Amino acid sequence: MKGNRSLDLKKRVAREAAILLYTLQEKEYKQAKTKAAQTLAARGLPSNLEVAKELDKIAEEREGRSRQERLLQMRREALQVMELLKKFNPKLTGSVWRGTARKDSDIDIVTFASAPKNVLAQLQKSNFNIAKTEWLSVTKRGRKEASFHIHLTLSSSNEVEVVVRSPERIDIKERCEIYGDSVTGLSYLQLERVLEENPLQKFVPK
Repeated sequence: MKGNRSLDLKKRVAREAAILLYTLQEKEYKQAKTKAAQTLAARGLPSNLEVAKELDKIAEEREGRSRQERLLQMRREALQVMELLKKFNPKLTGSVWRGTARKDSDIDIVTFASAPKNVLAQLQKSNFNIAKTEWLSVTKRGRKEASFHIHLTLSSSNEVEVVVRSPERIDIKERCEIYGDSVTGLSYLQLERVLEENPLQKFVPK
């Protein structure tokens, strides 16, 4: 019985953390889990995957059919942006790739170029509304990696974040901190196929 109570409490913590993320009271999984555990006086923390599953359920419950329509629209918009950036080997990543997009989600596209200004120029030439650009650095495996980020606002009000990475990183597969699998994403041709065959397909571990 004690084991069952512990599992039930862990699930409640995952649900509470997911609510904090969905309502934007917290932005990071770690802080959301810690705050949820404090609220429920729980010791053990759920995994990021457990929280992600609850977050997906909450989005489904609260957004209903509009969520599917939004995902379809965002995938089509992603394809349009990727078509313009074909020579930079674009990949759709994030929640729009996963099929878990919800309200407040944006479109994440990774590109590869030696000169980020070339990607920026291509977007400017196509008259996209560029909200801001910035260099961001992260430390992975003891190494600092910098990437250039271009933030777009589409006519639909959906937002796009285009990340420009070095071409040397094109074959490097990153591990997803939320789902624990490899972030493969979708290339232009793969996304085109998904939209033709199964536009609402999800890419998450079972």
